[in-house]
Amino acid sequence: MSVTLQLPTVLAKLADGQRTLEARGGGATLGDVVSEISTRYPGLAPRLRDADGKPYPFVTFYVNDDDARIQGGFSATVRDGDEIIVVPAIAGG
Repeated sequence: MSVTLQLPTVLAKLADGQRTLEARGGGATLGDVVSEISTRYPGLAPRLRDADGKPYPFVTFYVNDDDARIQGGFSATVRDGDEIIVVPAIAGG
């Protein structure tokens, strides 16, 4: 199964500069994909999920342009060919 995860530039530096990552072996849920990517890029892991493996409220995941929070968060189903976009909240002034 092929699922891609799109990172913003601010997070790409934690994934060897890559903005597009392909999940190896896919996974049945968004949480599976995030877990697999986090294993490969341990520096990225704490930016995508908390220490308990749960999503942060300030990081939004979109599965094919649909907010994953509405689809069950990390329980959201992913399928072959899906695209996940990560959008962290950025503060500044």
